Amino acid sequence: MRILVVEDDKKTADFIVKGLERAGFAVDHAANGEDGLHLALTEPYDAAVVDLMLPQQDGLSIIEELRRQRINTPVIILTAKRSLDDRVRGLQTGGDDYLTKPFAFSELLARVRALIRRASGAAEPTCLNVGALTMDLLRREVVRRGRKLELQPREFALLEYLMRHPGEVVSKTVLLEHIWGYDFEPQTNVVDVLVCRLRKKLEAEPGVEMIHTVRGVGYVLRES
Repeated sequence: MRILVVEDDKKTADFIVKGLERAGFAVDHAANGEDGLHLALTEPYDAAVVDLMLPQQDGLSIIEELRRQRINTPVIILTAKRSLDDRVRGLQTGGDDYLTKPFAFSELLARVRALIRRASGAAEPTCLNVGALTMDLLRREVVRRGRKLELQPREFALLEYLMRHPGEVVSKTVLLEHIWGYDFEPQTNVVDVLVCRLRKKLEAEPGVEMIHTVRGVGYVLRES
């Protein structure tokens, strides 16, 4: 899952970005409205977190332009203002939810996940299963054949994406976008390195591969 954060306050932005990354999201950050709008118009996102008060272009105008161009990315509005009118304007402009600063990260995370569920039109599963492999998304635990796997955040995010698309060939570019964000070069080998590490943890038993390489294309997770 890929999230855009448009926030000019460095402390707040770091707080949000680091928290979302630890929760398994790929996060892109823009520190002003102009850059935020450019990313929102040119890159695919599952949700966006947008501050109202931004340099160069305010949050409301970003949302207005997205909706004018029929881009329906769910948007959570961040505002330091407490007046009802500000919140109503944000929702009427096309925002989907709002949070007033200061806020608890746990609440932001819950709202992001709720918006993504709502946008997908389906209930978000709490567990993923592919063959003998089980992933508990709430506890962030992975078990294969009764053996618990200790995964780093990006290993977990990579496996989660593959488990959400079992039997499908997923390109390296898609994995880069959804796990690292837009600022990685397509030629980088970080995907190969991460897949190699994940394979070692998944495939402790010889002859039971789950992640298969499709040369020149990407990777596919199959039931073993």
